[in-house]
Amino acid sequence: MRVLAILCLRNEAAFLLEWLAHHRAVGFTDFLVFSNDCQDGTDAMLDRLAEMGQLTHIRNDGPYDARGIQFTALKQCEKLDIVQQADWILPFDIDEFVNIHVGEGRIPDLLAALPQATAITLTWRLFGNGGVVHYEDKPVTQTFQRAAPAVLHWPWRAAMFKTLYRNDGTYRKVGVHRPRAPVKERLEGARWFGSDGHELPDRFRTERIFSNFGRDNYGLAQLNHYALGAMESYVLKADRGRAVHGDHMLDLDYWVERNFITEEDSSILRLAPRMEAELAALRADPALAQLHAEAVAWRHARFRALMLQEPFRALMGRLLLTPPSRPLPPEAARFLQRFAMAARQVPPAGSG
Repeated sequence: MRVLAILCLRNEAAFLLEWLAHHRAVGFTDFLVFSNDCQDGTDAMLDRLAEMGQLTHIRNDGPYDARGIQFTALKQCEKLDIVQQADWILPFDIDEFVNIHVGEGRIPDLLAALPQATAITLTWRLFGNGGVVHYEDKPVTQTFQRAAPAVLHWPWRAAMFKTLYRNDGTYRKVGVHRPRAPVKERLEGARWFGSDGHELPDRFRTERIFSNFGRDNYGLAQLNHYALGAMESYVLKADRGRAVHGDHMLDLDYWVERNFITEEDSSILRLAPRMEAELAALRADPALAQLHAEAVAWRHARFRALMLQEPFRALMGRLLLTPPSRPLPPEAARFLQRFAMAARQVPPAGSG
């Protein structure tokens, strides 16, 4: 069985080896990685990993589609042999780590638990900053272990998912959160399951990108989302730009909606021995070790350069000033949800 991970990267070489080692330990067999106009050596690291047979690397340096950098990369996928030959596909990001609770914590265990699934939604579990100011070259999964509660009533983005789906011809195109371009004749037989193990309503086959919030979606698996990292790393993330809307600078809105630290969750660490063995094997390559060290040095130097610019210095100050986010009580969340539902009924401006 071939299980393919698809990844888009820009200036994140310092995190790549841990991410790759973890997902090899989880059970992914193939990796397709797009690099997007990198300055930190990410593309050189990917070239070396491709030489070693660890992954397939494609440069995606532009020009980009108006729908964003990620979309430009993913629309190439349907023509590639590595995609066509995959049995299962999951497109996701460098700050997202698959965390499977069933069996030994590996992809085959999850698929065995849901043998009838066409698609499995892996819902985000948001991991907050936890007061970590300075970036250090340490595993992300071991540094950040405070997360949002399993039941979170708001914001709705906390319940977004990425989709692990069977590459059986039901969907023709890869998408950011879910597969796209369904084949009408196959769609009726498609079965979607949540990472809590429950079968999902029919509308998930074509339109949903978030699980139902206000409930625990993590019975069988979750997608650990380390969207913030250290404060210094967040400043660099703002410099990099958003993966979908690269011209939108990150600010406190993104931070506040993700900086929850109310519960400890170290469940991903049961795969740490497997991950560390994979990581040690990668770092044993002198070229990779050198590229990793250069990427770490680049991050430190880039942060110092950004702090000489007012927008980034101001952002760092706001991060230091802002306390962790508190989960909203259900009644406050329902207040917002009522307006969100009402807004769906309002015709778009100019449509009349």
